[in-house]
Amino acid sequence: MALSGVRVVELAGLAPAPLCGMILADFGARVVRVDRAPRSAVSTDVQGRGKRSLALDLKQPAGAAALRRLCCAADVLIEPFRHGVMEKLGLGPDVLLQENPRLIYARLTGFGQTGKYAKSAGHDINYLALSGVLSKMGRKDENPYAPLNLLADFAGGGVVCALGIITALYERTTSGKGQIIDASMVEGVAYISSFLWKSQNLGLWNRPRGENMLDSGAPFYETYKTSDGKFMAVGAIEPQFYEQLIKGLGLDSDKLPNQLSFSDWPKMKKKFAAIFAQKTQAEWCNIFDGTDACVTPVLSFDDVASHQHNKQRRSFIKNDQEEISPRPAPLLSRTPAVPSCNRDPFIGEHTEEVLLEYGFTKEEIAKLYSDKAIEFGKPKSNL
Repeated sequence: MALSGVRVVELAGLAPAPLCGMILADFGARVVRVDRAPRSAVSTDVQGRGKRSLALDLKQPAGAAALRRLCCAADVLIEPFRHGVMEKLGLGPDVLLQENPRLIYARLTGFGQTGKYAKSAGHDINYLALSGVLSKMGRKDENPYAPLNLLADFAGGGVVCALGIITALYERTTSGKGQIIDASMVEGVAYISSFLWKSQNLGLWNRPRGENMLDSGAPFYETYKTSDGKFMAVGAIEPQFYEQLIKGLGLDSDKLPNQLSFSDWPKMKKKFAAIFAQKTQAEWCNIFDGTDACVTPVLSFDDVASHQHNKQRRSFIKNDQEEISPRPAPLLSRTPAVPSCNRDPFIGEHTEEVLLEYGFTKEEIAKLYSDKAIEFGKPKSNL
């Protein structure tokens, strides 16, 4: 795989950092998740695919020293804490990069390492708000709304941080040096939203929120309920696609307002909604599949893996517990990701294995255990 041989130490965190680590693991990196000891009963990382778990108490000098040794042999450290936490533990980049100048030290936080909010708590919705992007989201006459916690946490956080790590690893092949990555979710989500900023003069956002082409204002860029309580998604922006949409709905374009007549959009939405409500989702799929009307079913998690297109591309996979999840993307032709089919690790399940691999002796491991700096987690039998 593309990242075979890359050693990653991921400090356990919430949402974005685990995704970043899982992406690297999916593409071949050997990722060790450092969980907290004393450990909680259950790991909150549902993105532990392909990782091993080491339970380590970083608040103890022996635990912090153990992490320093791990980082001396690692290529990447993913750190998800607020600014200053690692420095207080004696594990800041000044220390770790001095001991291992090739280390890529990735700091993934909501607000970044500097600025007024650097030490403040926050979640996806807060980062999305501060980026300016949240102000663009929402229907007419409604409050702005965040699309789950996908944009800032995962797109602007986990994915952008992974991009930074891969970029730094590539640069290291020339310089031989590591570096610090300051991955701010505010800036990450703003960056992936560059189109919104750079399209300001195109007329796409001249109207109030919820009345523009792409923010639920247009009848041809909307979702519609079907007679069986499901939904269809419509994205017929271009005139030739819009014409096929109109044809599929059984309408005559000569008897309808111009596609871009803003004042007629509310009326056209009601017309489209009334027509879509007359047939089931499957019936609409039979009408629009194979056309360029840009009309697709809104699939539930229960249905998505069995859809013909997704089945043909094997877009979803199952692990050894029959749990379904998306196949890693993008698909590389020579060195594709080969995601692990094993269950996610228990906290501390691989503590001894990892420490031995990183050069610790059994006597040193026993001492760390007696000092309560590490813990061993064993899978429980299902009786």
